[in-house]
Amino acid sequence: MKMLFIGGGNMAAALIGGLIARGTSAADILVADPSEAQRESLSARFGVAAVPAADAATIGASGLILLAVKPQQMREAVGALAPAIAGQLVISVAAGIRAVDLARWLGGHRRIVRAMPNTPALIGQGVTGLAAPADLASGDRALAERILGAVGTTVWVDDESKLDAVTAISGSGPAYVFLFIEALEAAAVKLGLNPEQARALAQGTVAGAAQLAAQSSEPPATLRERVTSKGGTTAAALAEFEAAGLRELVTRATRAAERRSVELGDEFGRA
Repeated sequence: MKMLFIGGGNMAAALIGGLIARGTSAADILVADPSEAQRESLSARFGVAAVPAADAATIGASGLILLAVKPQQMREAVGALAPAIAGQLVISVAAGIRAVDLARWLGGHRRIVRAMPNTPALIGQGVTGLAAPADLASGDRALAERILGAVGTTVWVDDESKLDAVTAISGSGPAYVFLFIEALEAAAVKLGLNPEQARALAQGTVAGAAQLAAQSSEPPATLRERVTSKGGTTAAALAEFEAAGLRELVTRATRAAERRSVELGDEFGRA
């Protein structure tokens, strides 16, 4: 099946790399991106063809169209597709842009899946939230899972509006983790470790704990309790986190991210 990527940025590159690693032929992938540097980079890395813009023949010959442009560029990008689209499955990885607006810009086209991947997709460790109309064919759902599954795991939500929550948790989530690593590194330096030691310990601890949680059948609360001896060092640290209201802070932060995702949909879906 021929795949057309509209946009050739980091997420498109991650998906292309993942698909090729899993057996998709580079000859079956075409990328349309106005940036010559992006086109040359993708062609050199993956052997795919890349053009400044897709013409009607190319659009019509594609079995799947993947929209990988920024939200503020989506209206223009989709408008260029509308005259030539011929019923293909369309997958969008743009934050906030709702399927109803994509369908409107595409002249009523409804064979659409919205996807919210995150940046660990760049190393094949992403997690992607997926949403689609209830009447979307099971084969299309399986195809979307295969495409996004090339860069990690996928999670379907039963209501597209829940993608705003997905954005707040996993889409933006890597930045929260990076912030915690930063803070842990800074604390380590204040405790007398040098920057190299601080980074190795902070990054290794977060990576190891995440892997342990992923591989364990037990909930994070149980894993936390096993590390926490009564009256011990971990208990002392966790008491400070609780006193500072860490749980409520995380809730407020993710709600702010969710609100902003809704606002982006309102803002860019008006046209």
